[in-house]
Amino acid sequence: MTDEARPDEEQREQQQAEQSPQEAMRARRRSALAKAERVLARPGFGRTIRERLADLQQAAPEVYDLDQPADIYGNGIVAHLEERIASLLGTQAAAFFPTGTMAQQVALRCWAGRTGNRAVALHALAHPEVHERHAFSEVSGLRPVRVTSEPRLPTAAEIRGFDEPFGTLMLELPLRDAGFVLPTWEELTEAVEAARERDAVVHFDGARLWESTVHFGRTLAEIAGLADSVYVSFYKSLDGFGGAALAGPKTLVEEAKTWRHRYGGMIFQQFPAVLSALAGLERELPRLPDYVRHARVVAAALREGFAAAGLPWARVHPEEPHTHDFQVWLPYDPDVLTEAAVRQAEETGTYLFAVPWDRGGPGLSFTEVAVRSEGLAWTADDVRTAVAGFATRLPTP
Repeated sequence: MTDEARPDEEQREQQQAEQSPQEAMRARRRSALAKAERVLARPGFGRTIRERLADLQQAAPEVYDLDQPADIYGNGIVAHLEERIASLLGTQAAAFFPTGTMAQQVALRCWAGRTGNRAVALHALAHPEVHERHAFSEVSGLRPVRVTSEPRLPTAAEIRGFDEPFGTLMLELPLRDAGFVLPTWEELTEAVEAARERDAVVHFDGARLWESTVHFGRTLAEIAGLADSVYVSFYKSLDGFGGAALAGPKTLVEEAKTWRHRYGGMIFQQFPAVLSALAGLERELPRLPDYVRHARVVAAALREGFAAAGLPWARVHPEEPHTHDFQVWLPYDPDVLTEAAVRQAEETGTYLFAVPWDRGGPGLSFTEVAVRSEGLAWTADDVRTAVAGFATRLPTP
């Protein structure tokens, strides 16, 4: 080692020594995912900038004419994506937004103006309630009211019997924090009818709506057609850089574009995010049904593997996944489970549970499992073998 290299090496060692345990584990997790030979899913956001740009450069010529001028304030390629979304969802129009948080606030404040009621009926686990720092009430003057906190979508009876008026019913499809769960098609149509009986409009939080067609046995247009407006995300299921779309009647979308400008969402150029969204529609959307079907194979093998490993109190939820995402629950602390998962990846190259574990109660934790293209190569035996290896790295209960 040269004298010139020593300061940099010493600085790195000092930085590592100064890391908190949480930072150190995040670094181990990132490294383990990057080096893992076998994973069930390798989402794009976990890759390097170089890798993401290389993927986009390869995909972009297949989805748009790159000799066209770049977009300016929502024209060109942005308008092209909006037309594509409206066609897919069977709506009159669609508007591109930089975030889903902004798209839904805009949609719901537009509906509040039209219905004359700022109350938005939703689930207690809905994304705006749990993850958006009370944005509805703090930013948009909306008043969220919780229809239910049960780990499922609101029922028609709960909607009909809710004890105060509301202007909009918002349904998250699937409901992520309850385990990516969906109602049956009959339950969904009844819930929508119940809201309409109360003169309310219906908005779908469809961040992961793309994944729902297998469970419902319906097309995207049929599902979206139940609602008055729908929001979809481009990075959750489709692996885009970011961005969202709001789809619905033309008059609503035009009003939403005005509010998009007021909220700071009229961005000068957005072609990188839009190109990645178009690539996701081309590459990932057709494969989502395969991911959902194989997630059911993986979930069944996980249950079998835990039982064979002497951990029959493990839980896979839902037992048959509704989408290609689902939860796994185990009676250990999160740190113990994350350490076992990372150590298995470091020692074997197989990263079975790549998402961090969260506390679900005293001595109880859960993680989310996603099946994407890499997961299609896993057989049920592969899953059971990986579970056995994971279980050996857990302490004896």
